[in-house]
Amino acid sequence: MSARAARRGRLLAIDYGERRVGLALSDPEGIIASPAGFIVRRAGKRPPVAEIVRRAADLEARGFVLGLPLDDRGDETPRSAEVRAVAAELGKRTGLPTRLVDERYTTAAALRAVREMGGTTRGRKGDVDSLAATLLLQHALQFDDPEWSEAAESGAGTSSPHERGDAP
Repeated sequence: MSARAARRGRLLAIDYGERRVGLALSDPEGIIASPAGFIVRRAGKRPPVAEIVRRAADLEARGFVLGLPLDDRGDETPRSAEVRAVAAELGKRTGLPTRLVDERYTTAAALRAVREMGGTTRGRKGDVDSLAATLLLQHALQFDDPEWSEAAESGAGTSSPHERGDAP
């Protein structure tokens, strides 16, 4: 196991949507991202933070990567504040590090990938959200941020979020 893996372990990525929350999980070495299901959100209800925490514990996650919804110009959207609040709450409840990453175009890329493989998205929206989280996480894993690794190593909670402007 690499030094990076010893510090980081499995990361849980979250593609936080209005109707569903897509999830993806890294391998223990922090190299490969794989889909990890989704959570259906109920309209008018609080964010499903408790369910995300439960899934993170079940999957032995050592940190979170959340997609930060930005518009085409890279500016924050109304949903950005909600995602920031969820990230802060996850860090508070678990003590695990969190990281926000630009999620522009991940859902579009996931839809394109399904279509290019000859598949259909009919009745598979949750799978598409999980694939979007996988793309988000794979992109984040390509960059080994020293601040992120130090926060994960120390077991620090939500550190100052690190956003990248280079979308997958």
